[in-house]
Formats: sequence, structure tokens, C-alpha cells
Amino acid sequence: MTMICVKNLTKKYGNFTAVDDISFDVKKGEIFGFLGPNGAGKTSTINMMIGLLKPNSGKITINEIDVIKQAKKAQEIMGIVADESNLYNEMDGFANLCFCGALYGMGKKERESKARELLKLFRLQDAGNRPFKAYSKGMKRKLTIAAALIHSPEMLFLDEPTTGIDVESSRQIRELILQLKNQGTTIFITTHYIEEAERLCDRIAFIVQGKIVASGTVFQLMNNVSHSHNINLITNKDVQDYTTALQKRFKEITVTVKKPDELVIKTAKRIPLLPILKFLHEKDIEVYEAKEIHPSLEDVFVKLTGIETSVLQKEKGGF
Repeated sequence: MTMICVKNLTKKYGNFTAVDDISFDVKKGEIFGFLGPNGAGKTSTINMMIGLLKPNSGKITINEIDVIKQAKKAQEIMGIVADESNLYNEMDGFANLCFCGALYGMGKKERESKARELLKLFRLQDAGNRPFKAYSKGMKRKLTIAAALIHSPEMLFLDEPTTGIDVESSRQIRELILQLKNQGTTIFITTHYIEEAERLCDRIAFIVQGKIVASGTVFQLMNNVSHSHNINLITNKDVQDYTTALQKRFKEITVTVKKPDELVIKTAKRIPLLPILKFLHEKDIEVYEAKEIHPSLEDVFVKLTGIETSVLQKEKGGF
């Protein structure tokens, strides 16, 4: 079943088109990644999806609710985690969660029970009675996500959930995201960390200059982008002196030596390995391991966008 349906969505700021006629859907219970460089249209898209920004044209439904016409009703089933916390510095963690519960109309007993449950889930019991301003960055991020979950939303929007926090907190948040998915929560996530998206997301869409350039599962994205075939060979001896002869014998390959006893054979299409192995055997070189190197999601992103992920990780904000 479909949780989110976005059709022909467009947003312009004067003569600038931030979001250019995009369409996609998010299935119930999946983690959907929305990736792109700074200024690609991610923030504008999310703000339209959560009812904070009106599109110039297009349609957005969340659980069959028209977000453009019924924003308040749609927001009742959403949990929204922006990249900056909106919690109160002077209030402690427990009070912050209870206050958020009250905003959603939860009764005192219900919101206090849920707050304790979330503090335990996010491993913040010991910090529950400390003021929010005394929390570390990682703790603040976890409590902000907990606040978005106080009313048990069906749909969770996460904007850069692990940016700028410590490794242990990032790991815990990724575990919690997967746990929420297993409990049936649908999650829409933006992140600058390609490896994180590859690890978490069921499906991913890449947006560049306001247009979605590719979408699908990680497997589909990797297979839809043409790439060379790379085979990593580990041998029993130094192969550096034999690479020229190897390339002369097999003109369709390119050979790169990674280590004296390890090389990578690159080809435009798949070729039989046996002739290469026989050639090396004739040179008294035995191959202990042959492994195909598959492209990563990072490779796909760079090929589709022309943007190195190191640049992506430095960027924040934008339209």
C-alpha cells in the first residue's frame, strides 16, 4: 500500500524553479531516502509534503489525505524532525516530551507514560530530569526524534538525523530507525551520508536541480547505471612485472596493481576468467581469490550527479 503519493510537484521562487514537476511514491512501512546536493530542492519538497509550503502545482497525499487542502489533518499522523531542534532549553527531557504530547491533545496519564517509554527506548532515562541545554549534541538529537514520536505517528520525516553527532549516538539512531520501521512506521529521510542511506533505505530517490534523476532500490540503482566490470585477484607472488604482458595478451582488459600480490582487472563487459587464470598459471602465478567488485551507492550517486560525496557531506541547507 502507498503512504505518500507525490504527483507533478512544482515550486518556483520568482523565476527560479526549485522543484521541477517531480513525482514519486512511498510505500507504507518502508524507509525512503531523498538524496541530493545543496540547492537540489530537498527542503522545498519536504516543506510542501508536511504542509508548510504551498506548491505552484501538483498534488501530495499522505495516507490518502490531501496535504494541500487538509494540511492540519495530515500533520496529525506525522512526526517531523527538522535538522535543528525545536525543544525548550530550560525544560528537562521528560517535561519536553510531555509538553509535545499535550500539543497533540494527549491526556496527562497517556503522555507521561509515553514519555517514560521513549526515554527508555532512546536510552535517556538518566538524563530525563536534566535540562535540555545540558544535553550533548547526540542526546539532543535523540530527544528531538523522541518528541516527534510522542503521538505514535504513522509517518516520520527525518531531516539529516545523524549530522554533527558522535559515532555512538549515530549508531543508536540508525538502530532506532530500523526498529521503528519494524514496528510499521513509514520513514522519509534525507541525509548527506550515502553509506547511511545505503544501509537504511528500502528505496532512494536522487534529486538534482529540482528534478528526480533516478529512483529505486539500491540494487536497481546500481544495475540501472552502466558500469565497468572489475575483478579483484589475489595471487601467491608479485605480479607487477607481468601486467604489461597480461594486457597485450588480453586487449579488452585494463590491469591495475593494488599491491604486489593483488591486482584489479577492468573490462567493459563480462569476459571468461579461465584464459586469464591459465595465462597466470603459465607464469607460475596462482590465484588464491577472485572477487567481482560491485559499484557502491556512492559510485552511482557520483555518476548520476557529477558531485563527489565529500562535497555533499559538507553542505547543509539550501532550497
